[in-house]
Amino acid sequence: MRIHCLQHVPFESPGYIASWCDRRGHELVATRLYGDEPLPRGEDVEALVVMGGPMGVHDDAAHPWMKGEKHLIASVLEAEKRVFGVCLGAQMIANVSGARVYRNRFQEIGWFPVEATREGVFRLELPGQFTAFHWHGDTFQLPAGAVNVARTDACEHQMFVVGERVIGVQFHLEVMPSDVASMCAHAGHDLPEGPYVQAADKMRNFTEAYESSHQLMVSLLDRWIGERAE
Repeated sequence: MRIHCLQHVPFESPGYIASWCDRRGHELVATRLYGDEPLPRGEDVEALVVMGGPMGVHDDAAHPWMKGEKHLIASVLEAEKRVFGVCLGAQMIANVSGARVYRNRFQEIGWFPVEATREGVFRLELPGQFTAFHWHGDTFQLPAGAVNVARTDACEHQMFVVGERVIGVQFHLEVMPSDVASMCAHAGHDLPEGPYVQAADKMRNFTEAYESSHQLMVSLLDRWIGERAE
């Protein structure tokens, strides 16, 4: 399958998603919105991955490409094609689906435990609890028809599914060590204070959860694309 990726900033890459595409024989094509690359037409997209970024879904004035991106996401959703959103990408899915996206009570930055809901355990076979990398301050109401499948103490809506083809994830299962280092290099010098914010050195030096994060990402992507794992 030809999977189209929308990338908002250079320091939030597809990461392990690219490795999964190579492993499964899919073609990954990227539109780098930060480089003013043109968006594809919705009818030309087989499956869409929408990555994260430091901007918010309401920052259309600062990012003129955002209006076209929202139109593309909406058209792909309307065509009932596969869409996978990561962090800002999940918020964009919620926004174009008519759900409210707003500032969360807490910013969540660093490696923190995630708890699967009952639906997450039974529908997606998520582990009851796992550790994932976070870098977000916004949250969202669930889109119509969506089911919340994961939560944290800092943010109730961490991951949702709509049917079998749409997945939105606030946290970052895709990150490689180089991605965490890049994010810390870009914004780690000016981190906010809060109960769910780790120091940049702690984020960079934490290595225990990469393997389990990538295994879980493979499982989710296989389910999303309709494949059986090897």
